Amino acid sequence: MATSAARKLAEVKPRERAVIRRMPKRPQITEKTVQSSAEKTAGYVDYSLILIVFFLCIFGLIMLFSTSSFEAGMKFGDTAYYLKRQAAATMLGIGVMFLLSVFPHYRILKHLAMPAYLFSAGLIALVMTDLGYEANGARRWLQIGPVSVQPAEVAKFAMIVFLAALITVMRGKASSWKGFLFCFLMTLPIVLMIYRITENLSSAIIVLGIAMIMLFVATPGYRRFVLIAAIGCTAVAAIIYGILHYADPSQSVRFARIFAWNDLEAYASGKGYQPLQALYAIGSGGIFGKGLGQSIQKTGFIPEVQNDMIFSIICEELGLFGGIAVLMMFFLLLWRLVIIASNTEDLFGSLLVIGVMGHIAIQVILNIAVVTSLIPNTGITLPFISYGGSAIVMQLAEIGVVMNVARRIRA
Repeated sequence: MATSAARKLAEVKPRERAVIRRMPKRPQITEKTVQSSAEKTAGYVDYSLILIVFFLCIFGLIMLFSTSSFEAGMKFGDTAYYLKRQAAATMLGIGVMFLLSVFPHYRILKHLAMPAYLFSAGLIALVMTDLGYEANGARRWLQIGPVSVQPAEVAKFAMIVFLAALITVMRGKASSWKGFLFCFLMTLPIVLMIYRITENLSSAIIVLGIAMIMLFVATPGYRRFVLIAAIGCTAVAAIIYGILHYADPSQSVRFARIFAWNDLEAYASGKGYQPLQALYAIGSGGIFGKGLGQSIQKTGFIPEVQNDMIFSIICEELGLFGGIAVLMMFFLLLWRLVIIASNTEDLFGSLLVIGVMGHIAIQVILNIAVVTSLIPNTGITLPFISYGGSAIVMQLAEIGVVMNVARRIRA
């Protein structure tokens, strides 16, 4: 038995040696090999992000047509007037998004930060010239040939790029009070120009909010932000109290909006009419809504309903269920942006994504707060859904930059 077992073992060993000789040699792992392997893993595509953005755009077009068809038919004799213009802007925005997503490298934007800052300031200044035109009582747009541009939307994108580059160049200096104040003060010229020249308080607040979120993420410590938030909230509360007790609503449109927000029914025939009708739309929708296209409030009861009040029609036609579903899609979008920002290869790319995330988050929160009358009416649109060519193009451009940053993530 022992002899036969030894004979079998002797036969197996030569076979194993023959197999080993035929096996290919293991390649030697070098630094060059590791680098080449890492390069092959680059090119990450966040399909969840793309799916969410396309869903919001398509849903926005559907709701825009449902919301604006009555007013478009009465004003222009074409029920699809707003839909056609928004669809064209959306297609242009998708093209810009694609181009920015395949851009050679997002770090090139760092060298374009100051030109973008100056360019946005120049566009805002042009509103005061003959190129600027007034619509709905506000002079906020530029008419360049057949195209109208809202400079405030360009300024939001430019501020994201500029602040990301500035904080990156300053490195640790932005953490000090001196560096923090310098970064903050660099945003004020654009904020003040938007507020004074275009009289667009909501966009000025959004640009300021984007700057604060980017600085909050880039600098350690919470004390200064708690202090700034406390001072800001106290100042806003004091201003509102002073207006309600010592001002006259006829002195200013903004004063009238604050008085209307404080008592909607007392100003139901004036500035309280639009937000009050929006609340009627939300309440009448119930849990599952009246059905797509079945809104009553859109038939002339809510002025400019396709702009900042479109969420109220979503709730009326699709109910509380539809409203929560839209908010969940925005939550998923912001979550994907956080994931990308957490995995970028450098601070500049991370700050770009954080700036886009801050822009979308602030605008969604403020729009819902306005529609539900939690804050005074400020004319803030709902990203990807409300009517506005400049807004949808710039928002999709920001998503294109995010996709470019995501492509550099290494698996």
